[in-house]
Amino acid sequence: MPRDTPVHAGAHAPERESLTDLRARVAELNMRYRHHGATTVLRAALDDPLAGDLALVSSFGAESVVLLHLLAVTDRSTPVLFIDTQLLFAETLVYQQELSERLGLTDVRIIRASDEDLAQRDPYGALRFSDTDACCDLRKTVPLNRALSGFDGWITGRKRFQSGTRAAMDFFEAEEDTGRVKVNPLAHWAPDDVRAYMEENRLPRHPLVAQGYPSIGCAPCTSKVAPGEDPRAGRWRGQHKTECGIHLVDGRMVQKGETA
Repeated sequence: MPRDTPVHAGAHAPERESLTDLRARVAELNMRYRHHGATTVLRAALDDPLAGDLALVSSFGAESVVLLHLLAVTDRSTPVLFIDTQLLFAETLVYQQELSERLGLTDVRIIRASDEDLAQRDPYGALRFSDTDACCDLRKTVPLNRALSGFDGWITGRKRFQSGTRAAMDFFEAEEDTGRVKVNPLAHWAPDDVRAYMEENRLPRHPLVAQGYPSIGCAPCTSKVAPGEDPRAGRWRGQHKTECGIHLVDGRMVQKGETA
């Protein structure tokens, strides 16, 4: 069952290796597994000492069930970090609980911003209206970094097709700002691969997908997507923003029109 994980401001990351060593380690991992598929890469990430101690980070969004199912059949005891921004759709919270139980995930950790940080930076819950980047940093990036402080890296469900900023990513990336390894087992999957996997394994979809939400984040910053629009068009609609800040390039948030 999921459990709330307190976020401690005093958490410390493990001693950082040099940037040169981190890059070399990631290059070696990509060399070893460049011709393999998602299942092998995920299993390798969890078993290969070069990858280190990993957690999977999931939004329990529109396509999250694919990677979560792969994890469940590989090692369901792997820590899964779910960031509850306290601004999520009610449907997402219900889906997270039901999917975790159905897949038998045994170590789901619910991550939230600390009460102290919320009181200091967003006492009235209105930060999202004036500065969405700061809101994402407060409610997503800072809590995740604290929760990952005891891990060497993390596993994501990112895919190349999702945006131009992700078009060239590898299975393994060096997160130079934190010294962690980022693992993307589904990097080379196409939309048809995702749909086929869901259908073949009869996996439950997020209930909002059928209502016109192909990409799902916080309720205030997610809108429906019209036919023919980019699937992520409903995220921060009308703003010069495509990432929440959890996924950075060269230590900075990637904005629309930039390339990785």
